[in-house]
Amino acid sequence: MPSFTAPTKDIQFVLHDLLKASEQDTPGYDELDRDFTAAVLEEAGKLASEVLAPLNVIGDQQGVTLENGVVRTPEGFKEAFEQIKEGGWTALDCDPEYGGQGLPYLMNTAVQEPFVSANMAFNMYQGLTHGAYSAIHAHGSDEQKAKFLPKMVTCEWTGTMNLTEPHCGTDLGLMRTKAEPQDDGSYKVTGQKIFISAGDHDMADNIIHLVLAKIPGGPEGIKGVSLFIVPKFMVNEDGSLGDRNAVSVGKIEEKMGIHGNATCVMNYDGATGYLLGEAHKGMRAMFTMMNEARLGVGLQGYAQAEIAYQNAVAYAKDRLQGRAVTGAENPEGPADPLIVHPDIRRNLMDQKSFVEGARALTYWGAMLIDKAHRSGDADALGLVSLLTPVIKGFQTDKGFEMASQAQQVYGGHGYIEEWGMSQYARDARITMIYEGANGIQALDLVGRKLAQDGGKHVMAFFEMIKAECKAHEDERMKPFTDALKVASKQLQAAGMYFMQNGMKNPNNALAGSYDFMTMMGHVCLGLMWTRMAAASYAALDGGASDTAFYETKIATGKYYMARHLPACAMHLSRIESGAEPVMALSADHF
Repeated sequence: MPSFTAPTKDIQFVLHDLLKASEQDTPGYDELDRDFTAAVLEEAGKLASEVLAPLNVIGDQQGVTLENGVVRTPEGFKEAFEQIKEGGWTALDCDPEYGGQGLPYLMNTAVQEPFVSANMAFNMYQGLTHGAYSAIHAHGSDEQKAKFLPKMVTCEWTGTMNLTEPHCGTDLGLMRTKAEPQDDGSYKVTGQKIFISAGDHDMADNIIHLVLAKIPGGPEGIKGVSLFIVPKFMVNEDGSLGDRNAVSVGKIEEKMGIHGNATCVMNYDGATGYLLGEAHKGMRAMFTMMNEARLGVGLQGYAQAEIAYQNAVAYAKDRLQGRAVTGAENPEGPADPLIVHPDIRRNLMDQKSFVEGARALTYWGAMLIDKAHRSGDADALGLVSLLTPVIKGFQTDKGFEMASQAQQVYGGHGYIEEWGMSQYARDARITMIYEGANGIQALDLVGRKLAQDGGKHVMAFFEMIKAECKAHEDERMKPFTDALKVASKQLQAAGMYFMQNGMKNPNNALAGSYDFMTMMGHVCLGLMWTRMAAASYAALDGGASDTAFYETKIATGKYYMARHLPACAMHLSRIESGAEPVMALSADHF
């Protein structure tokens, strides 16, 4: 049976040594001192390892069932959800006006990580509710907020997002679901949605669906899409539940992974819905949910890699296979442990250096979201908008790759279900697809985000890297700053190629977009490792007692800079080859 221990010490390092959270001037950050965050994270870690992790395999094996129109969750899920609700974990960063605790989004992110590592499928029930809460909080009327948010904050009612239809995923302009206005101001929503995570279950009294649909007579395509609140049960004036709405589960999708989450086909048969935000402006409201969700999915990518890594390390230290080429390191035993072999070390260092770098990038992104929302910092909003497709796309690509590498450490045992490693790879795989497949993230980055506000935010990003490299004259930092400078210049050269060649042939940019996203991911992690190394040296110079922790951090960072940043040269070469090799074949030749 796999095990999990929340990486509380490393989370604390990111919050305090790296981000210096309690020293930020963002409202609410003064509460985030080391003692407070340690107490919260310790409790979250216990819940993750003792309650959620043991249910992960159960959820994978049992899955969900549809009985008489109601989805039944796996054994133990309902009781665990009650513990999550009773502990207030669903309300950490929600508005106190609706029963939330008002903590920064950064703190919610730090708590969600161990929950996701321990049981990703389970955590999606509350994670999607948080996204739906955010959309209603940002775009709902006062009446809608008062009616729906208090019980969504506590997860007495959960939430979903309904975008995809059988014939359209990314191209939502093709949507057929319609919403016909009624005399009382409501709408009758009719259509079918697919791939709806947490679409129905038996852990909440009501489910609040956010549904994209078109109002007849509106503009064509994506400009005609509106967003509606469609509850599973109608809500009476006094807040009590009324009749069942005309929404039902068509079937449960059979999936490769996340079996413990109910991914449903949802049928709306003239269901009563309420317009959220403005008519024909549904995508603006939905993207409030999507941007938060994309950072959350980026977290899922590395969180699955984290639990896979923990178990791979334990196996590599325990499993005896062969002898070290430099001489026996376990002379009393029949063989040495796997971890003595350089290729196993390479495998584990790939995982460790990615996970720790991705954690830092994700938390930095969460901090920028807090700056944007709590301080009205437009530059922070622009920067996190630029980083969001990278956090989602790069981290889920690499998260799946690292979960697969962890499986590889086990050899044949990694392919056998009793060891549990295949679940991490299967669960991680969806992160590359949902909330916008990673190819779409790359197109968003290159096609929209680079040019946003006249290129202001990407130029600020490069200036930030330049300043970071200049800030460290310490000779010890050269392995970091030298590698970061080279990679940053290569990323800038790729951007310049797009500017010079993309206008005359847009395919020159689009054919290289995925490579650019991957390059930028490496540069972002290089920036994070440079900052983490500087923080670690500062701690050592300041007489930190746990020298091994900081020395390990520096060595791990040096590995990333030496072994992963050089990939930027390869991606630049691919980009500069242009569209011709990619588009050379006609469709008939495939």
